[in-house]
Amino acid sequence: DRERPYGVLFAHGRRFDAYHVRFRDVARGGMRLVTPNNPEQYALESARHYDECYGLAYAQQLKNKDIPEGGSKAVCLINTNGLSPAGKEFVMRKSVKAFADTILDLIVDTPETNENVVDLVGKKEVLYLGPDEQVITDDIEWIIQRAACRGYGTPAAFMSSKPKSGINHKEYGVTSEGVNVYLDVALRHVLGIDPTRDVFSVKMTGGPDGDVAGNEMKILIREYGDNVKIVGIADHSGCAEDPGGLDHEELLRLVHNDLCISNFDRSKLGDEGVVHTVDTDEGIKARNTMHNRLEADAFVPAGGRPNTIDDHNYQHFLKEDGTPSSPLIVEGANLFVTSSAREKLHREAGVVIVKDSSANKGGVITSSYEICAAMMLGEEEFYEHKDRIVDEVLTKLRDLARMEAELLFRESENYKEPLPYVSQVISDTINAATDALASALDQLSEEDRDSLMPLFRSHLPKTLADLSFHRVKESVPEQYVKNAIASTLASKMVYKEGTRFIESQPKESLADIALRYVEKEREILRLREALEGAEGLEEEEKERILGLLERGGARTALNIY
Repeated sequence: DRERPYGVLFAHGRRFDAYHVRFRDVARGGMRLVTPNNPEQYALESARHYDECYGLAYAQQLKNKDIPEGGSKAVCLINTNGLSPAGKEFVMRKSVKAFADTILDLIVDTPETNENVVDLVGKKEVLYLGPDEQVITDDIEWIIQRAACRGYGTPAAFMSSKPKSGINHKEYGVTSEGVNVYLDVALRHVLGIDPTRDVFSVKMTGGPDGDVAGNEMKILIREYGDNVKIVGIADHSGCAEDPGGLDHEELLRLVHNDLCISNFDRSKLGDEGVVHTVDTDEGIKARNTMHNRLEADAFVPAGGRPNTIDDHNYQHFLKEDGTPSSPLIVEGANLFVTSSAREKLHREAGVVIVKDSSANKGGVITSSYEICAAMMLGEEEFYEHKDRIVDEVLTKLRDLARMEAELLFRESENYKEPLPYVSQVISDTINAATDALASALDQLSEEDRDSLMPLFRSHLPKTLADLSFHRVKESVPEQYVKNAIASTLASKMVYKEGTRFIESQPKESLADIALRYVEKEREILRLREALEGAEGLEEEEKERILGLLERGGARTALNIY
């Protein structure tokens, strides 16, 4: 019953098999390398290889709702058994190159590929990659150079997180910035906690040296100071636990020095604090159960393998009296909790769960803007203005996270639906509206399409738009621009008007309604400007009328309720 992907690529090499799954013609997602430690683990990973790639790509599709690219994922399963450390490293790097070259074989439009590829699609394929587990800087640079050599139209955009002209997710904490917005909104809605004033506790998986976990620790301490008690952290090396809260300065030392949690200074623990390491059976058991055992207001999985909490073990998250060890879960890591386990935790114990496709979308938003910048600016030009562009990207992703978080809780509370269900509905509604709009845009005249270009400009960070918007037609694929306009308008409507408004419209009328919505918004803007400049009205009266315009807005002007 699951949704059919737009496309699947499969590559087989000497020591690797790899899938690339995507859900739209224009798609972006990370490439990860999986290197099992023994033959048994390799067999297990091989059996679930496609399902893992599909699941990650589908999760990406749900979280990519705010951006032009659909969701995709590439998973390269590499057999490194029996190899020395140096041999393993050599095979991993060769596998990345072979897989990337295979993808380019299938998508570049050159005489060489046209002679050897049977094209049943009949249009340009636009794919973008990003680094995921075990992909290193050398891989990124090689892939970009290879894309240029092979004739890919926008080689600098083919791979994100470039050292100089990229926006490094870990350096800027982009995923965690979004995760923390959802945590903030959830604490207020679910537990009545104002984290800027009230004390609260958090437990996490993922270490101080990890991207999402390490940055989330920094942001928690930056935003809430002594109000936040981080009572437990588990990573690959072990776990640290302290019911009074782990020492903030020591955590920041580990984060800044890229150290895992086993390096936590024991002298900084409270009377009941402890550090377990995985060099003992007891330590392994403590690490593997930390997320279940410790009590906290919120659990933030920010690292760990997919499906850690599933149908068979979800009850371990509950205490003896049946109440949860944490009443709130905000999924910073992908697929940490299975969908069926989410349902059971909510139904049986009232656990409120903010789903990964909502909570950790900050990374994909950032990578999308990096792709835009790579197409519209040269490397030196981007680098010169990088600080301002990154600041604007962070503002945009926080705003998008807050708009979705507020809609998520509003609809969950209004319609008495669990958050994961509402999260899925929001993604599906935006994606359906995007697809309807993208199809409708194909039927518009060039003049009508040009009239919608301000939507694409508004999607971009201001500095990027100011520097390069005049280059769009020559440097950005037409499919990409079309998807950007469609996704911008779709997400704007859903976040402002709600999912039920969109779902209640006939599918065949949705695109027409959306285009009329744009025109009505322009009318509202002209009215606002006229009102703001009007004389003879008291300021209080003017503000009241402006408020009515804002609340009624384009939807009322359409006479659709």
